[in-house]
Amino acid sequence: MVAISPQPPKMTVEEYLAWELDQELRYEYIDGEVFAMTGGTIPHNDIALNLYTALRPYLRPRSCRVNVSDVKVQATSNGPYFYPDLLVSCDPQDLKAHKFIQNPRLIVEVLSPSTSNRDRGEKFRHYLTMPSLQEYLLIDSEKMYVERYYRGEGRMWLYYPYTAGDTITLSSIEFAFPIELLYEDVGLETEE
Repeated sequence: MVAISPQPPKMTVEEYLAWELDQELRYEYIDGEVFAMTGGTIPHNDIALNLYTALRPYLRPRSCRVNVSDVKVQATSNGPYFYPDLLVSCDPQDLKAHKFIQNPRLIVEVLSPSTSNRDRGEKFRHYLTMPSLQEYLLIDSEKMYVERYYRGEGRMWLYYPYTAGDTITLSSIEFAFPIELLYEDVGLETEE
């Protein structure tokens, strides 16, 4: 069990970036406040790794990078900073990045009951402001269900829900796969 220290005082982006380097936990940053990232469940981790395992060999020859959970994304130059469960960037600047990704094409969040509202609300609102972002994927960790948001014309985002038997198409990277790939060897609560 990890002892959670008291909430640090509000800080600037520069203070946050320097402070987080010395922390044992990862922290997201929004409007001067930091939020500790807690560990996920085994199904949560397995789902993210299943997608990563499929994407990595596909993306490497296309000069794109795929990263999981421990890589920070910068929504704007003044923050916020988030740690999505998976992200893809094909931007040359991001291919050489060491601290954070600035121009993701795809962001994926694996939902849990404790993070679902934040991933659908506050995080999504900030992600929408990123001009490079083309797709946002929300994957349920308790049942076979995926929601895909794809950038349309202007400010429009198109919504696609997926369930068992469906093929998910990630248009931003021209990659399609059966939804079952995400849940391979994952013990869903409903199966027990």
